Amino acid sequence: MADTFPLITAPTLREWLNDRSEIALFDVREAGEFGEAHPFFAIPLPYSRLELDIERLAPRRNVRIVLTDGGSQAEVTARRAARRMQALGYTHVSILEGGVRGWAAVGYTLFKGVNVPSKTFGELVEHACETPRISASELARQQHERVPLVLLDGRTVEEHTKMTIPGAVSCPNGELAYRIGPLATDPRTPIVVHCAGRTRSIIGAQLLRNLGLPNPVIALENGTQGWALAGLTLEHGSTRRYPDAVDESSLAQARRRAAALATRFSITTLGARTAQAWLAATDRTTYLLDVRSAEEFARDGVPAAVHAPGGQLLQATDQTIGVRRARVLLVDHDAVRAPVIATWLAQMGIESALVVAQDAASLQRPAPRARQPAVPQADLIDADGLRELNGASIRHLIDLRSSAAYRKQHPAGARWSIRPRLLDTLASSGARASDPVVLFAETPEFAALAALDLREAGFTAVRIAAKGVGSWTEASLPLDSSPGIPADSERIDHLFFVHDRHEGNLDAARAYLAWETGLIAQCSPDELDHFNIDARIETKAFNAAFSR
Repeated sequence: MADTFPLITAPTLREWLNDRSEIALFDVREAGEFGEAHPFFAIPLPYSRLELDIERLAPRRNVRIVLTDGGSQAEVTARRAARRMQALGYTHVSILEGGVRGWAAVGYTLFKGVNVPSKTFGELVEHACETPRISASELARQQHERVPLVLLDGRTVEEHTKMTIPGAVSCPNGELAYRIGPLATDPRTPIVVHCAGRTRSIIGAQLLRNLGLPNPVIALENGTQGWALAGLTLEHGSTRRYPDAVDESSLAQARRRAAALATRFSITTLGARTAQAWLAATDRTTYLLDVRSAEEFARDGVPAAVHAPGGQLLQATDQTIGVRRARVLLVDHDAVRAPVIATWLAQMGIESALVVAQDAASLQRPAPRARQPAVPQADLIDADGLRELNGASIRHLIDLRSSAAYRKQHPAGARWSIRPRLLDTLASSGARASDPVVLFAETPEFAALAALDLREAGFTAVRIAAKGVGSWTEASLPLDSSPGIPADSERIDHLFFVHDRHEGNLDAARAYLAWETGLIAQCSPDELDHFNIDARIETKAFNAAFSR
């Protein structure tokens, strides 16, 4: 049966993106396809994960949504996604005619890479605020000469452990305002912030400058990639990180600085009643985000909130805030991190407010109208069941994990596939609707999405390995590996864009840095108008207030 979802042209979509109403532009292709070319404001929502991620990205069911794919086969993937969203209760879904090809056909720019708005914002901040920077070779010289400095890694702790500048201490950008006191005790000591490339170095350094620290604060130019390109050696396996405790004196000063900064940017704090009204509104989308660390959120996170560590929220805003012109409520338990992150969201063009933890604890989300497909117990198959089926010669084993995981190891005889291509995979192997099909995935919930498509296509014997490949190994069945299969051309889940830039591929690092620095030039005025950067640096005024 033909669907009835409206098709809109690229010029119409551009008008919608620039009007005053909320809109979510979701690109439902897989990560590798998205990273090769997409519109500036497109939000990645791979069809393979759609039901798992859509409610987090678009919590309001009547928000205006446009779906795009590659544009081939009459927008087949976008139409599938639209039907799934309709089943979940979304009522205002349109499809971009011709997908991203249609967007490019009228002369609009397609962008490579991921987190493009956040990356562009970082470049704009550096230009507008003239954020000081230091080259890798100069930093290495100062380290060699034992010049006093505080070197901080503004990325996640996990990224820091993988590789970092020698001597750096891990302090994700979202933690900087809260924890800088114990990390930089001498106001005369310069602070250098680094990341892997550019964005988090710039934002981290400028965040501390905006706070008015008396210390000179500098961004490491081009991060760990710049360090490697300078012929310097990175450190691997570092466990250095910020201290968990913040003393009362440092906390009090951090709160004063954060409050002053929030006032400068007109960030307001809502009471429980107003905050609940924001969440309950049927005509506006509101995200309630806890910006603290994962450990803190797990310990006493606000039940209605979504965890979004502040530094990563700024680095990859499109992975959390899926609706353009939505509102954001931020909560912490210290009155430091949320206010500071809110000032950055405001400069990104996102309406933001604060809610104190005590009030946030009573907030409730509107109940969802539909749930993602459950996994019936009867669909699961354990090790014993796999041994039994294997004895009867299973014809169709499908591995839905990442193509990288499949290449490394998979059940012997299994084929790799991904949800948007699953029906084609089975058709190419001559599968009949009555043939047993066993799906392997990281979680049963992920496999259940693919199973839903198979059943709608008429397959009647679809089973899901209860523990994924673990069920296969528990059954003592053989594993296989295939370093060249699937071929690179088939790996639509894998982002090849500047591949291996963190693995010693210096050409890839150069290409990535050139991409970052070239983003602003690719943007149209209406894409840049989304941002509202305040370049005032009031360091002297702040220093006068806090040097006493």
